[in-house]
Amino acid sequence: MSGIRHFSRAALPAMPWKNGGGTTREIACWPAGAGLDGFGWRASIATIAQAGPFSVFAGIDRSIMLLEGDGVRLRSADGAIDHRLDAPHRPFAFSGDAAIDCTLLGGASSDFNVMTRRGAWRAEVRLLEAAAILEAAPHGVLLALRGDWHLENDGGRPCREGEGLCWSDAPRAWQAVPASGDARLAAVRIVPA
Repeated sequence: MSGIRHFSRAALPAMPWKNGGGTTREIACWPAGAGLDGFGWRASIATIAQAGPFSVFAGIDRSIMLLEGDGVRLRSADGAIDHRLDAPHRPFAFSGDAAIDCTLLGGASSDFNVMTRRGAWRAEVRLLEAAAILEAAPHGVLLALRGDWHLENDGGRPCREGEGLCWSDAPRAWQAVPASGDARLAAVRIVPA
């Protein structure tokens, strides 16, 4: 992937997790075609349908944001992490090195995930609820979580709820303008560490 690519959340193919405990829908991975052991960064949407361990990703920094569902409780064996991911659209960052156990807080949940290779890339994950300007970044992902958005620098094309765009190897700045007062946009800038 180079340049800008548009995507629809509904059209992303589902793949089993590395450890088999859920499914993931990859939005983007850089470099293109890199496997789970060779990516510089990766963005995806996962469905968590059962309790169990998260996959360990050594040398990776992770950020997770609940999209829908009751959420999960994330706990590490050493007690350093004990987090209830139960409020939608609030990013939570943690180390992929940690052995995390996941417990459902109700039914199945879906979440937005960003992973970056530590020492090479760093992700800035934000929730936008109003018009904002995003500084240029060489890579990134924008995902309309609620409502529609107008994204300057994309030829005036609307970004509808459940749609988004990602870019790589093409530094871009964005002006994001919501179409309604309750709109929400996940905005990820991926920059060199």
